Amino acid sequence: MQANVVVVGSLNMDLVARAQRLPRGGETLVGETFVTVPGGKGANQAVAAARLGAQVAMVGCVGDDAYGQQLRQALAAEQIDCQAVSIAAGVSSGVALIVVDAASQNAIVIIAGGNGQLLPESVQRFDALLQQADVIICQLEVPMATVAYTLERGRALGKTVILNPAPASGPLPAEWFANIDYLIPNESEAEALSGLPVNDLESAKAAATRLLAMGVGKVIVTLGAQGALFADAQAFRHFPAPVVKPVDTTAAGDTFVGGFAAALARGEEEGAAIAFGQRAAALSVTRAGAQPSIPHLAELQP
Repeated sequence: MQANVVVVGSLNMDLVARAQRLPRGGETLVGETFVTVPGGKGANQAVAAARLGAQVAMVGCVGDDAYGQQLRQALAAEQIDCQAVSIAAGVSSGVALIVVDAASQNAIVIIAGGNGQLLPESVQRFDALLQQADVIICQLEVPMATVAYTLERGRALGKTVILNPAPASGPLPAEWFANIDYLIPNESEAEALSGLPVNDLESAKAAATRLLAMGVGKVIVTLGAQGALFADAQAFRHFPAPVVKPVDTTAAGDTFVGGFAAALARGEEEGAAIAFGQRAAALSVTRAGAQPSIPHLAELQP
Protein backbone atom coordinates (compact mmCIF):
# COMPACT_ATOMS: atom_id res chain seq x y z
CA MET A 1 0.00 0.00 0.00
CA GLN A 2 1.29 3.43 -1.00
CA ALA A 3 0.71 5.68 2.02
CA ASN A 4 0.68 9.40 1.36
CA VAL A 5 0.13 10.24 5.06
CA VAL A 6 2.07 8.41 7.77
CA VAL A 7 1.18 9.00 11.42
CA VAL A 8 3.77 8.14 14.07
CA GLY A 9 2.02 8.27 17.42
CA SER A 10 -0.33 6.99 20.07
CA LEU A 11 -3.27 4.63 20.21
CA ASN A 12 -5.47 4.79 23.33
CA MET A 13 -8.74 3.30 24.41
CA ASP A 14 -10.82 6.24 25.64
CA LEU A 15 -12.91 5.50 28.74
CA VAL A 16 -15.46 8.30 28.63
CA ALA A 17 -17.79 9.31 31.49
CA ARG A 18 -20.28 12.14 31.17
CA ALA A 19 -21.42 14.20 34.17
CA GLN A 20 -23.08 17.56 34.72
CA ARG A 21 -19.74 19.07 35.73
CA LEU A 22 -16.13 18.06 36.29
CA PRO A 23 -15.31 16.79 39.80
CA ARG A 24 -13.20 18.82 42.21
CA GLY A 25 -10.28 17.29 44.09
CA GLY A 26 -11.44 14.59 46.51
CA GLU A 27 -15.01 14.74 45.26
CA THR A 28 -17.14 11.83 44.03
CA LEU A 29 -19.78 12.70 41.46
CA VAL A 30 -22.65 10.65 40.10
CA GLY A 31 -22.16 10.39 36.35
CA GLU A 32 -24.68 9.95 33.56
CA THR A 33 -23.19 7.67 30.88
CA PHE A 34 -20.04 5.62 30.17
CA VAL A 35 -18.59 4.35 26.89
CA THR A 36 -15.29 2.94 25.62
CA VAL A 37 -14.13 4.51 22.35
CA PRO A 38 -10.95 3.99 20.30
CA GLY A 39 -8.79 7.10 20.55
CA GLY A 40 -5.28 8.41 21.09
CA LYS A 41 -4.04 11.48 19.24
CA GLY A 42 -2.05 9.46 16.74
CA ALA A 43 -4.86 7.06 15.91
CA ASN A 44 -7.44 9.86 15.83
CA GLN A 45 -5.36 11.83 13.33
CA ALA A 46 -4.80 8.71 11.24
CA VAL A 47 -8.56 8.01 11.15
CA ALA A 48 -9.29 11.65 10.28
CA ALA A 49 -6.78 11.66 7.42
CA ALA A 50 -8.17 8.34 6.10
CA ARG A 51 -11.83 9.37 6.29
CA LEU A 52 -11.00 12.71 4.70
CA GLY A 53 -9.39 11.28 1.59
CA ALA A 54 -5.81 10.16 2.28
CA GLN A 55 -4.11 6.79 2.08
CA VAL A 56 -2.75 6.33 5.60
CA ALA A 57 -0.27 4.15 7.47
CA MET A 58 0.04 4.13 11.26
CA VAL A 59 3.26 3.57 13.22
CA GLY A 60 2.48 2.80 16.86
CA CYS A 61 2.42 0.24 19.65
CA VAL A 62 -0.36 -1.37 21.71
CA GLY A 63 -0.33 -3.77 24.64
CA ASP A 64 -1.11 -7.48 24.48
CA ASP A 65 -4.65 -7.05 25.78
CA ALA A 66 -8.20 -6.84 24.47
CA TYR A 67 -7.97 -3.07 24.07
CA GLY A 68 -4.93 -3.50 21.84
CA GLN A 69 -6.81 -5.87 19.55
CA GLN A 70 -9.76 -3.49 19.38
CA LEU A 71 -7.53 -0.50 18.59
CA ARG A 72 -5.83 -2.29 15.70
CA GLN A 73 -9.18 -3.52 14.39
CA ALA A 74 -10.60 0.01 14.49
CA LEU A 75 -7.78 1.28 12.27
CA ALA A 76 -7.97 -1.67 9.89
CA ALA A 77 -11.70 -0.99 9.48
CA GLU A 78 -10.74 2.45 8.11
CA GLN A 79 -8.40 0.85 5.52
CA ILE A 80 -5.37 2.16 7.44
CA ASP A 81 -2.13 0.21 6.97
CA CYS A 82 -1.39 -1.30 10.41
CA GLN A 83 1.73 -3.32 9.59
CA ALA A 84 3.76 -0.95 11.79
CA VAL A 85 1.41 -1.10 14.80
CA SER A 86 3.35 -3.50 17.00
CA ILE A 87 2.19 -5.40 20.11
CA ALA A 88 4.27 -5.06 23.29
CA ALA A 89 4.22 -8.06 25.62
CA GLY A 90 3.59 -7.55 29.31
CA VAL A 91 2.12 -4.04 29.20
CA SER A 92 -1.38 -2.64 28.88
CA SER A 93 -2.51 -0.68 25.88
CA GLY A 94 -2.67 3.06 26.33
CA VAL A 95 -5.84 4.38 27.93
CA ALA A 96 -7.35 7.83 28.39
CA LEU A 97 -9.74 8.44 31.28
CA ILE A 98 -12.05 11.25 30.12
CA VAL A 99 -14.78 13.14 31.94
CA VAL A 100 -17.02 15.39 29.81
CA ASP A 101 -19.29 17.98 31.43
CA ALA A 102 -22.64 19.43 30.35
CA ALA A 103 -20.85 22.32 28.59
CA SER A 104 -18.85 19.81 26.51
CA GLN A 105 -15.55 20.62 28.21
CA ASN A 106 -13.37 17.70 29.23
CA ALA A 107 -10.66 16.63 31.67
CA ILE A 108 -8.34 13.79 30.65
CA VAL A 109 -5.81 11.49 32.35
CA ILE A 110 -3.60 9.42 30.02
CA ILE A 111 -1.75 6.17 30.83
CA ALA A 112 0.89 5.54 28.16
CA GLY A 113 0.94 1.72 28.26
CA GLY A 114 2.13 0.38 24.91
CA ASN A 115 2.64 3.90 23.57
CA GLY A 116 5.67 4.18 25.86
CA GLN A 117 7.22 1.21 24.04
CA LEU A 118 7.26 2.98 20.65
CA LEU A 119 11.02 3.53 20.36
CA PRO A 120 13.10 5.08 17.54
CA GLU A 121 14.05 1.62 16.31
CA SER A 122 10.32 0.86 15.99
CA VAL A 123 10.14 3.63 13.40
CA GLN A 124 13.42 2.64 11.76
CA ARG A 125 12.07 -0.84 11.04
CA PHE A 126 9.37 0.69 8.85
CA ASP A 127 11.45 3.32 7.09
CA ALA A 128 9.90 2.26 3.78
CA LEU A 129 6.60 3.77 4.97
CA LEU A 130 8.28 7.11 5.64
CA GLN A 131 9.92 6.98 2.24
CA GLN A 132 6.52 6.48 0.56
CA ALA A 133 4.83 9.30 2.48
CA ASP A 134 4.03 12.80 1.28
CA VAL A 135 3.12 13.99 4.78
CA ILE A 136 4.40 12.72 8.16
CA ILE A 137 2.53 13.60 11.37
CA CYS A 138 3.78 13.37 14.98
CA GLN A 139 2.36 14.28 18.41
CA LEU A 140 3.77 14.04 21.95
CA GLU A 141 2.02 10.97 23.40
CA VAL A 142 4.97 8.66 22.59
CA PRO A 143 8.60 8.90 23.80
CA MET A 144 10.34 12.17 22.97
CA ALA A 145 13.29 10.33 21.41
CA THR A 146 10.90 8.71 18.93
CA VAL A 147 9.36 12.05 17.98
CA ALA A 148 12.83 13.58 17.58
CA TYR A 149 13.96 10.72 15.34
CA THR A 150 10.83 10.89 13.17
CA LEU A 151 11.05 14.66 12.70
CA GLU A 152 14.71 14.43 11.73
CA ARG A 153 14.15 11.50 9.37
CA GLY A 154 11.17 13.21 7.76
CA ARG A 155 13.27 16.30 7.11
CA ALA A 156 16.13 14.20 5.67
CA LEU A 157 13.67 12.52 3.28
CA GLY A 158 12.27 15.87 2.17
CA LYS A 159 8.74 15.12 3.37
CA THR A 160 6.18 17.61 4.69
CA VAL A 161 6.52 17.23 8.47
CA ILE A 162 3.70 18.19 10.86
CA LEU A 163 4.04 18.29 14.64
CA ASN A 164 0.94 18.62 16.76
CA PRO A 165 2.66 19.36 20.12
CA ALA A 166 0.00 17.76 22.28
CA PRO A 167 0.08 17.45 25.17
CA ALA A 168 2.81 20.07 25.64
CA SER A 169 3.58 21.37 29.13
CA GLY A 170 6.81 23.25 28.42
CA PRO A 171 9.36 24.17 25.74
CA LEU A 172 10.44 21.68 23.09
CA PRO A 173 14.10 20.83 22.37
CA ALA A 174 15.55 23.66 20.29
CA GLU A 175 16.94 21.30 17.65
CA TRP A 176 13.46 20.05 16.75
CA PHE A 177 12.20 23.25 15.20
CA ALA A 178 14.27 23.23 12.01
CA ASN A 179 12.76 19.80 11.18
CA ILE A 180 9.13 20.97 11.40
CA ASP A 181 7.23 22.37 8.40
CA TYR A 182 3.96 22.95 10.24
CA LEU A 183 3.71 23.30 14.02
CA ILE A 184 0.03 23.08 15.05
CA PRO A 185 -0.55 23.94 18.74
CA ASN A 186 -3.75 25.03 20.47
CA GLU A 187 -3.77 28.04 22.80
CA SER A 188 -2.38 26.28 25.87
CA GLU A 189 0.27 24.46 23.84
CA ALA A 190 1.34 27.65 22.08
CA GLU A 191 1.66 29.27 25.51
CA ALA A 192 3.73 26.38 26.87
CA LEU A 193 6.05 26.35 23.85
CA SER A 194 6.52 30.11 23.50
CA GLY A 195 6.43 31.16 27.15
CA LEU A 196 3.88 33.86 26.25
CA PRO A 197 0.22 34.01 27.32
CA VAL A 198 -2.22 33.07 24.54
CA ASN A 199 -5.89 33.97 24.95
CA ASP A 200 -6.87 35.84 21.79
CA LEU A 201 -5.77 36.54 18.23
CA GLU A 202 -3.21 39.21 19.06
CA SER A 203 -1.50 37.16 21.77
CA ALA A 204 -1.50 34.17 19.40
CA LYS A 205 0.36 36.32 16.86
CA ALA A 206 3.02 37.16 19.45
CA ALA A 207 3.45 33.50 20.38
CA ALA A 208 3.58 32.42 16.73
CA THR A 209 6.22 35.07 16.02
CA ARG A 210 8.39 33.71 18.81
CA LEU A 211 7.94 30.12 17.57
CA LEU A 212 8.93 31.15 14.04
CA ALA A 213 12.03 32.80 15.47
CA MET A 214 12.94 29.45 17.05
CA GLY A 215 13.24 27.99 13.54
CA VAL A 216 9.93 26.27 12.73
CA GLY A 217 8.75 26.68 9.14
CA LYS A 218 5.11 27.67 9.69
CA VAL A 219 2.75 27.85 12.65
CA ILE A 220 -1.00 27.23 12.84
CA VAL A 221 -2.48 28.10 16.25
CA THR A 222 -5.93 26.59 16.67
CA LEU A 223 -8.14 28.89 18.74
CA GLY A 224 -11.38 26.96 19.11
CA ALA A 225 -14.37 29.17 18.43
CA GLN A 226 -11.98 32.01 17.50
CA GLY A 227 -10.76 30.03 14.48
CA ALA A 228 -7.15 29.48 13.52
CA LEU A 229 -4.11 31.71 13.03
CA PHE A 230 -1.62 30.86 10.28
CA ALA A 231 1.83 32.44 10.50
CA ASP A 232 4.96 32.21 8.40
CA ALA A 233 7.92 34.51 7.80
CA GLN A 234 5.88 36.69 5.45
CA ALA A 235 2.45 37.17 7.00
CA PHE A 236 -0.37 36.25 9.36
CA ARG A 237 -3.74 34.91 8.17
CA HIS A 238 -6.77 34.49 10.38
CA PHE A 239 -9.29 31.80 9.49
CA PRO A 240 -12.62 32.30 11.33
CA ALA A 241 -14.22 29.14 12.69
CA PRO A 242 -17.51 27.81 11.30
CA VAL A 243 -20.29 28.43 13.82
CA VAL A 244 -21.75 25.24 15.28
CA LYS A 245 -23.44 24.07 18.48
CA PRO A 246 -20.84 21.87 20.23
CA VAL A 247 -21.72 18.54 21.81
CA ASP A 248 -18.25 17.18 22.58
CA THR A 249 -14.90 18.81 21.70
CA THR A 250 -12.94 15.54 22.05
CA ALA A 251 -10.78 14.96 18.93
CA ALA A 252 -11.64 18.29 17.31
CA GLY A 253 -7.96 19.22 17.15
CA ASP A 254 -7.08 15.76 15.85
CA THR A 255 -9.73 16.05 13.16
CA PHE A 256 -8.29 19.41 12.10
CA VAL A 257 -4.75 18.02 11.88
CA GLY A 258 -5.84 14.92 9.95
CA GLY A 259 -8.01 16.91 7.57
CA PHE A 260 -5.28 19.51 6.99
CA ALA A 261 -2.74 16.75 6.27
CA ALA A 262 -5.09 14.92 3.90
CA ALA A 263 -5.73 18.11 1.97
CA LEU A 264 -2.00 18.88 1.73
CA ALA A 265 -1.28 15.31 0.57
CA ARG A 266 -3.71 15.68 -2.32
CA GLY A 267 -2.04 18.92 -3.38
CA GLU A 268 -4.33 21.61 -1.96
CA GLU A 269 -2.90 25.05 -1.18
CA GLU A 270 -2.28 25.50 2.54
CA GLY A 271 -5.03 28.08 3.03
CA ALA A 272 -7.58 25.77 1.44
CA ALA A 273 -6.20 22.89 3.52
CA ILE A 274 -6.66 24.91 6.73
CA ALA A 275 -10.24 25.80 5.80
CA PHE A 276 -10.95 22.15 4.98
CA GLY A 277 -9.54 21.02 8.34
CA GLN A 278 -11.70 23.61 10.10
CA ARG A 279 -14.87 22.42 8.38
CA ALA A 280 -14.10 18.83 9.38
CA ALA A 281 -13.34 19.81 12.98
CA ALA A 282 -16.52 21.90 13.23
CA LEU A 283 -18.61 18.94 12.16
CA SER A 284 -16.80 16.66 14.63
CA VAL A 285 -17.72 18.76 17.68
CA THR A 286 -21.42 18.32 16.91
CA ARG A 287 -21.04 14.60 17.74
CA ALA A 288 -19.94 12.64 20.80
CA GLY A 289 -16.74 10.64 21.12
CA ALA A 290 -13.29 10.72 19.56
CA GLN A 291 -13.10 8.57 16.43
CA PRO A 292 -16.91 8.19 16.10
CA SER A 293 -17.18 11.99 15.73
CA ILE A 294 -14.72 12.29 12.85
CA PRO A 295 -16.54 12.98 9.55
CA HIS A 296 -16.05 11.34 6.15
CA LEU A 297 -15.06 13.21 3.01
CA ALA A 298 -18.52 12.83 1.46
CA GLU A 299 -20.06 14.79 4.34
CA LEU A 300 -17.92 17.83 3.51
CA GLN A 301 -18.60 17.96 -0.20
CA PRO A 302 -20.42 21.12 -1.30
